[in-house]
Amino acid sequence: MHYYSHHISDYMSHTGHLNPMEDLAYRRCLDIYYLHEKPLPEDASMVARKIRMPDNVPEVKIVLEEFFTHDVGKGWVNPRGDKEIKKYRDKIAASSRGGYSAALVNRKSTASTLTPTNNHKPITNNHKPINKTLKRPRNVSKKTWDDFLVHRKNKKAPLTETALKGIKNEVKKTSISLEDALVMCQARGWQSFKSDWVVDKQKSFATTSYGEGEQDI
Repeated sequence: MHYYSHHISDYMSHTGHLNPMEDLAYRRCLDIYYLHEKPLPEDASMVARKIRMPDNVPEVKIVLEEFFTHDVGKGWVNPRGDKEIKKYRDKIAASSRGGYSAALVNRKSTASTLTPTNNHKPITNNHKPINKTLKRPRNVSKKTWDDFLVHRKNKKAPLTETALKGIKNEVKKTSISLEDALVMCQARGWQSFKSDWVVDKQKSFATTSYGEGEQDI
């Protein structure tokens, strides 16, 4: 124990007859008793050394005989001290059990929230993201579409619905078609398409250079 209750009135009523050195010896004996939670040595001179009063063995012996009980083979015990130590240990044990119970309840509660229901399938490490296949726009040929998907994959930027929507919005700002824009991206190595990358005079790019560019691929 690192602390114990000290009832001043009780202490004074029981120790009023002690001289200063006897009183000091008693207080130090109690400190050592509670700190180590075990009987004091049977030898009074050893007790005196432990409480740093080696020159006051007679006073220590008086205190031991009056306030402690000699338990042969064990040492000097203090009945009141033993009761306080037991209460302290019981309190610690109860706190430990309470903490364990709370942790157990919390673990069970957490486990119950993770239990799969009929509406949910459990997620495992083997699950992989579902790749949703984008639908090819009506105004883009299958070949151009497939080639653009490969182009994006090589750029390590697989085409998503959001990315495709962005390209469509940019195309609307120009006079070229979506197919022409996708062909232009592939020919010029663009990952995406921006309207300000194209000038009006390039709107015929697909009809004039697409065929030539295709031969180079």
